Amino acid sequence: MAELSLLQASVLDLIGVEEITSLAAGLVVAPGENPPGQEQATVDVLAQACALRGLDHETDEVRPDRPNLRAVLPGGSGPGVLLLGHSDVVPVGDGWTTDPYGGLVRDGRLYGRGSSDMKGGLAAMIVAMGALRRSGVPLSGPVELAVTVDEEDAALGVQHYLAAGHGHDHLGCIVGEPTELQPIIAARGDAYLTVRVTGRAAHAGHPSDGLNAIVGAGRVIDDLSRWHRELAADAHPLAGPATVSVGRIDGGTGASIVAAECELTADRRLLPGETGTDALKTLTGRLDQLGLSADGYRTEVSVGLDMPGFETAADDQLVLAVRSAARAASAPDHDPGGWTAACDGGFLARDAGLPVVVYGPGSVSEQAHRADESVPLQELLSAARTYALTILELLGPREGGRP
Repeated sequence: MAELSLLQASVLDLIGVEEITSLAAGLVVAPGENPPGQEQATVDVLAQACALRGLDHETDEVRPDRPNLRAVLPGGSGPGVLLLGHSDVVPVGDGWTTDPYGGLVRDGRLYGRGSSDMKGGLAAMIVAMGALRRSGVPLSGPVELAVTVDEEDAALGVQHYLAAGHGHDHLGCIVGEPTELQPIIAARGDAYLTVRVTGRAAHAGHPSDGLNAIVGAGRVIDDLSRWHRELAADAHPLAGPATVSVGRIDGGTGASIVAAECELTADRRLLPGETGTDALKTLTGRLDQLGLSADGYRTEVSVGLDMPGFETAADDQLVLAVRSAARAASAPDHDPGGWTAACDGGFLARDAGLPVVVYGPGSVSEQAHRADESVPLQELLSAARTYALTILELLGPREGGRP
């Protein structure tokens, strides 16, 4: 463990695992499934937690009963630090052996939907901000927590937040998604590409009288599989390759009718700097090469979700501050890495020009979106300690050249 300054030690003394666990469990108990979009109960718990810790906060309704939340720890007139998270969780699904909304603590872990993705991270951020407020340490700029709705679906919340003019005046953004306490400095984006194939209905007794849209869509799916294999040859050094995965298909009206319509949606993971528009343009060109129109089919393509990826320089002051803070907090000293998942942080990088680091408790690969989701209590504590010391590193007073 690095030698702590008196200021660092005084702030860490105000952060306890019991407080974080209690808040995280309270957030797990509050439903927030998306779809359909039930974030209100979670936001109510977050707002109460901010009020109890003396943090200025406000909500902004994105859709009915789906508000974003902003909490601010005031500082000086300089640029601040943005902490970013989301209040929604994916649907519970099957296979649970514990109550997904029970907030069970057992064997050093908190169980429940969202414990890892990412209510544990939100609890750690709020407790860190509360500790800094109680310490009375003067900060050169404000600390803002933005909690958005709809991250798990169409990213409506973060786009609403940016459209309202928020998120720009900061040194950087820390996203509290689950990374097993590894600083993530590059992440892929995500685009939902939809292809609608139109053929011609006919009686199934004479299928040659029609033009089966499902058969046409099958040709599209085959080509999407080829595209996926081609993309594997051009991997990002940290975030990995772009990918294509067909996640939904809907076509036909009955077994006795040649299908006149078929629609499919593919998840296209984007490399940093790539856009959903880029992917859509490439898809359109590939469809042209399939010869569907020459066979009588009509195709329509569109892009739904368009969540950008990001890449932050390893020597950016935000990255260096997170790593230094993690060492001082006795958290694991992981080298910066990349992430195959996507998150709201890409919007802050693209639209607000902020350096972004994803850093949080829990595992996106082993816990998020799974039955019996859980997060280690020790990681909750380490994350809160690291968040607080990162803020001190960037915004706190200097003592002999260090915070």
